[in-house]
Amino acid sequence: MKVTIIINDRQLIATLDDSAASRGFAALLPLDLTLSDYHRTEKIADLPARLSTTGAPDGIDPAVGDIAYYVPWGNLAIFYRDFGYSKGLVRLGRVEGDLGVLDTSGTVSARIERFKE
Repeated sequence: MKVTIIINDRQLIATLDDSAASRGFAALLPLDLTLSDYHRTEKIADLPARLSTTGAPDGIDPAVGDIAYYVPWGNLAIFYRDFGYSKGLVRLGRVEGDLGVLDTSGTVSARIERFKE
């Protein structure tokens, strides 16, 4: 499934993985979130519900563009810089294209919805 992430009138397209966590995330859409900067590496936001992690690995080594769920905090993370392996991180999908709109200090408002062709 594809989703659109709208930030400052810019649209990023992402493809969600086929997993229990990704399906749970898709069921929450559309979402209006405030993404906060975390360690100049990722933008994070609390989700309104916990996601199932059935079948997920204990952690991942996220790449630039990865959308992930951090199980201990129950939050969404979108990585715009490289990061090492993190236990408790479950990949939800991947953003296609330029992530420059995320590479800013502070918060940004985002709307995430199912992709409309």
